[in-house]
Amino acid sequence: MKGKVFKLLYAQRFHGLLQVLQGPCRFSALISAPPQETGVPDALVPIDPLSPQISLHPGETAAVWVSLNVPCGQPPGLYEGEIFITAVKTELDPKTESLPKSERYRLYRELKGCLDVTEPRDYSSPEEMVQRLTTASTTLKRMLDNPALQDCQENNGFGDMMDEDVMNNVSVRLKLSLTVWDFTLPVTPSLPAVFGISETVIEDRFCLEHGTEGWYDALDHHFRWLLQYRISPFFCRWGDSMRILAYTCPWPADHPKANEYYSDPRLAAYAVPYAPILSCTDAAKNSLRREVEILKSKPHWSKAYFYLWDEPLNVDQYDMICSISNELRSYAPDVRILTTYYCGPSGSELAPSTFEAFVKVPNVLRPHTQIFCTSEWVLGTREDLVKDIVAELRPDLGEEWWTYVCMGPSDPQPNWHLGMRGTQHRAVMWRVWKEGGTGFLYWGTNCYEKAMIPSAEICFRRGLPPGDGVLFYPGEVFSSSHEPVASTRLERILSGMQDIEYLKLYSSRYGREEGLALLEKTGMYLGPDRYTLDHGPVDVMRGEVYRTCRS
Repeated sequence: MKGKVFKLLYAQRFHGLLQVLQGPCRFSALISAPPQETGVPDALVPIDPLSPQISLHPGETAAVWVSLNVPCGQPPGLYEGEIFITAVKTELDPKTESLPKSERYRLYRELKGCLDVTEPRDYSSPEEMVQRLTTASTTLKRMLDNPALQDCQENNGFGDMMDEDVMNNVSVRLKLSLTVWDFTLPVTPSLPAVFGISETVIEDRFCLEHGTEGWYDALDHHFRWLLQYRISPFFCRWGDSMRILAYTCPWPADHPKANEYYSDPRLAAYAVPYAPILSCTDAAKNSLRREVEILKSKPHWSKAYFYLWDEPLNVDQYDMICSISNELRSYAPDVRILTTYYCGPSGSELAPSTFEAFVKVPNVLRPHTQIFCTSEWVLGTREDLVKDIVAELRPDLGEEWWTYVCMGPSDPQPNWHLGMRGTQHRAVMWRVWKEGGTGFLYWGTNCYEKAMIPSAEICFRRGLPPGDGVLFYPGEVFSSSHEPVASTRLERILSGMQDIEYLKLYSSRYGREEGLALLEKTGMYLGPDRYTLDHGPVDVMRGEVYRTCRS
């Protein structure tokens, strides 16, 4: 068998209108395919619409991912389209392409024989002519079955092929239909999902010096690209003992870009940088005070939070968080501080058991933390433990419960590791909604091993589950493009974020208990180890929400 190159072309039909990717579309389609032999099997590398081809070796298969972006204001209705997949014979060396001489000579003799038997002859009877034509037909059929002519056989799709296709190619037509409903998901996500972007990884891979024009451009590009996934990005740089400098906007609060960032309706929450984390100087403290003074006067201040320390472990680290909090609250009494944790502080006597000490953390950090962000790993599959955690919080003081996944939990619970099922990735957000979390944090989206050139191979960090901390890749790894490449996991996160909006809409009409009942009735999600393994129940859930909430 020879290798094949498959051409893909997408066409859209609506009310008789035919449009293709190369022209203007009522809605845009992005066709992607996982790369071959790069070590990152879930990268969705966009297929160039000007040269839409995938090369496959004999016996190989490839998945194709089609993303349809429906903009706000799209007229509701049924949209139909087709994807044409055409096998194209590659340009091979003529020496390897040509038939052996003996085979060519056999075909020549058989063709010449067909001509001989069909030559007109005088005085031949009709019966003899029919016999000669039958013999010629049999010979020609046998010749058409020759393996060298298999690529030329017709397929049912030739009647309506695109102009680019030729008669001796094989084409498969895949029909798509998309129903645009007459309600819109909110622009601002109902659930703040804050995801980290490592600034040091960007600096190293793209050879950028901190604070230069190229550095600002790169961070700005990554920020805007991730917003389309209903994510609220923050940049991060790690200090000693798990201190973290987290910030959403690279520019100071008095810069015009800052108000543009913080006021973006797609941003559900933003991190304010606590500069003294890295440099505890008077200049850094003065800069911090000015930053807070400016931001707290803005309408978007309600979206602000400080992320100071990741997973504090001992009493000293807890005391440091309390000390920083006192400083910040002297600038703005309503400041919000987020703290992630999976255990109580060692060296304290909070409670007799490890889990009880974990539950009592709010008593140590109050009023120095307002967003208590706990690991889903702690819960395991016991949803009943959520009640114990939430019971310790004081909503009347503005305290919230957020969650996060990191190295754990592991299979079969929902997480974003490579090798997990599609619904397992998507179920991370289902779990957040069912357990009643009001926000979510993920530590890193681009935290692969250090590299010094943009096109360097992607290597996941040693000691972490494959894919942990990496949700997108540099485009330069796969082509000359500078656009980041999403993973299938990032696309599923977007779907999970959208599912939350459907469930929230349904619950706003019929109550949260009915929303939980809908999850159970459809079989979509019952618990951390009991959720659908296919996407059918998700479609049923969305359809039910549309049917009951469209008025």
